[in-house]
Amino acid sequence: MATKTLTSNILKDLGDGLVLRRSTPQDADSLADFNARIHSDQGPENPEEGVGVWTRDLLTKPHPTFGSGDFTIVEDTRTGDIVSSLNLISQEWSYAGIPFKVGRPELVGTKPEYRNRGLVRAQFDIVHQWSAERGEIVQGITGIPYYYRIFGYEMGMGLGGGRAGFQPQVPRLKEDEQEPYRIRPATEADLPFIAELYTQANQRYLVSCLRDEALWRYELNGKSEKNVNRSELLVIESLQGESVGYFGHWSSNWGAMLAANSFEVKAGVSWAAVTPSVIRYLFDKGRVYAAQAGKEAEFSAFGFWMGEDHPVYHMIQDRLPRLRKPYAWYIRVPDLPGFLSHIQPVLEKRLEASALAGHTGDLKLTFYRSGIILSFEQGRIKEIKPWKPEPQGHSGDAAFPQLTFLQLLFGYRTLDELNYAFADCWWDHDTAYALLNTLFPKQISQVWAVS
Repeated sequence: MATKTLTSNILKDLGDGLVLRRSTPQDADSLADFNARIHSDQGPENPEEGVGVWTRDLLTKPHPTFGSGDFTIVEDTRTGDIVSSLNLISQEWSYAGIPFKVGRPELVGTKPEYRNRGLVRAQFDIVHQWSAERGEIVQGITGIPYYYRIFGYEMGMGLGGGRAGFQPQVPRLKEDEQEPYRIRPATEADLPFIAELYTQANQRYLVSCLRDEALWRYELNGKSEKNVNRSELLVIESLQGESVGYFGHWSSNWGAMLAANSFEVKAGVSWAAVTPSVIRYLFDKGRVYAAQAGKEAEFSAFGFWMGEDHPVYHMIQDRLPRLRKPYAWYIRVPDLPGFLSHIQPVLEKRLEASALAGHTGDLKLTFYRSGIILSFEQGRIKEIKPWKPEPQGHSGDAAFPQLTFLQLLFGYRTLDELNYAFADCWWDHDTAYALLNTLFPKQISQVWAVS
């Protein structure tokens, strides 16, 4: 589908008739069609409607953190066709309670006949610049294996995963037994309650995504029904009408399953008491979605898709026989000393609570072609700065090849796990080993990102 180039939006002439430009609302139909085809698992002849609707929503509907010019587009001016595109969705995450700004590139795609020309790299250069200008000190992206390592990203944090059960695991009410909890669609009046439970739940995780009132309203009412990222938010009530929890689920089945992607109950309420009602709701709703899609015979499962660990997994483990291991977020930290300085209060708190409280000395980390020094004085971090490993690339107190240090920093792998996987990841002495394990313990993250 052809578009009309607006000269004022051109960011760069790429040569050979290709221009790199910003998106406008007028691109909505053509870019939605492009993304629906290029991101379809069934091939371009079977476009993925939900991805197209997501694209159109971003360009035409109000969004708290995304503007209509936040896609980059490579256009072939000879035909007016969009041949490559990606975007940047701004948001704020938390690292152990410390907020930090994040840029999320998404919907990265190029027509096959235009690949291997550096089009995606040219666009990443632009969105990385945008992200820096917005004060975003980390970028995170979900995507195909390996590819985004090319652009300075490391798979450094868990993504997705969950547990599922099937019809035999759906708890049945006894004859004449009443459903003990009511489940209803959330309204704007429920959002403060939902936000409070969500914020409390985030304390379980090292990294999580922060949501303000505007983002919660967007989650509730801002996305079109068929947007692939739309979640249905529901409130769980006692029979007396008291709100005791909430959960969200995708607005369509994922294959043969309908899964909750968030689920929390308030303090003092038993997960074991509430969860059976949620399971029954998910299974019944999944059947409805399957019937609407003409795939009733295919539906067979309910799920809780909330990462590596969640309280509900431990409450009903026998009802969740299927395990889906998490994938991984790609993480980019362009200024590592700057990010470490930003989370310095967390690092000092961990040190203070350890056997290394009051530590003084330097910790030199080599990445072989670059490095950093963390200088400690009486248990406080005096300085964090870049360091060129000398006299050799493998000099220093500990070594991390390429970007593997990010796996330690974001709690994804322990130092021992990295040492097992990478022979060139090592530590030189016991103090370095103890410091690294104290400063960067393994910890689960759960990021429900802004989309």
